[in-house]
Amino acid sequence: MSTDDNLATDNLATMVQMYKEPKTQSVQAAVELRGVSCYFGPVKAVDGVDLEIFPGEFFSMLGPSGSGKTTCLRLIGGFEQPTSGQIVLFGQEASRLPPYARDVNTVFQDYALFPHMNVRDNVAYALMVRGVPRPERHRRAEEMLEMVKLSGLGDRRPGQLSGGQRQRVALARALINRPKLLLLDEPLGALDLKLREEMQIELKALQRQLGITFIYVTHDQGEALSMSDRVAVFNQGKIEQLDSPKTLYEYPRTEFVARFVGSANVLEGPLHGLGKGKFALRPERIAIQAGSHDGPGSLCGTLLDIHYLGAQTRYEVQVGSERLTAITSSEQQGLQIGSAVTLRWDSSALRPLQEGA
Repeated sequence: MSTDDNLATDNLATMVQMYKEPKTQSVQAAVELRGVSCYFGPVKAVDGVDLEIFPGEFFSMLGPSGSGKTTCLRLIGGFEQPTSGQIVLFGQEASRLPPYARDVNTVFQDYALFPHMNVRDNVAYALMVRGVPRPERHRRAEEMLEMVKLSGLGDRRPGQLSGGQRQRVALARALINRPKLLLLDEPLGALDLKLREEMQIELKALQRQLGITFIYVTHDQGEALSMSDRVAVFNQGKIEQLDSPKTLYEYPRTEFVARFVGSANVLEGPLHGLGKGKFALRPERIAIQAGSHDGPGSLCGTLLDIHYLGAQTRYEVQVGSERLTAITSSEQQGLQIGSAVTLRWDSSALRPLQEGA
């Protein structure tokens, strides 16, 4: 390896170390929302949210359109101001601070790159605004491009890059100021499925490498489950459940979470002899067989459809007035659309549900 190569490697290692937050005994939150609400006329976009996000955490806000997740992100970034409540960033009250006064950067879905600038100058733009000399800002921009695997592309214009490459440029630009907190507003939404999956892996690896706090907004449950340390599920301006991805999936608290995170059959307890209330039952926890076989932990119905999905097969079954779903790892033989089938499950697969938040 040449002297120049050694120097470049040392510079990159030094930059990564500068990002990493020191390990201390403090448990001070990176972000705290204390009773935060944001109303637009009669619309309660965010409604009394309490939230704590820890330093170095990959935290996702998940929910459908209009659930409040993006408004919550904009409140943290300073693009909106709360109607009531407090926003605290790294111990500092920040509810009325403008975006430029917060140690926060944002990556948007549309990249927001300057088409007339080359990639290097796009990445270095914030340093130019701060008056950093050209040689220094270009050096740091090249280091950031190396970090996001775009070495050698600094002279190109954004229009000469693929969607995934433009997203990496947007990431590099957001990180060059070394913020303590990075906000990502559905940054992968414009990418195709395969590229989106590749970028999920790269984003998580980059966050682990840098050790800074990422707050990620998405309506894609797969993104949230695969990348996050914790996920807040939003519904109608409130947090319906906040847990680790595994806990969210395995132990949904409400019918909304059960149906939105993954897919779930929701059984009315009294109707199926399960006791009072509603229960969630994941499709992959159900076995399906031909014919009607009454017994505990089973329901008989009519097979409506079969969907072959490669690694899995999905079965749609009509049980009384309900349509239930079973998923198996291999196609079951002898099942015909329109025929009688039996669904079976172990009682441990049932999850009692509470009323919504």
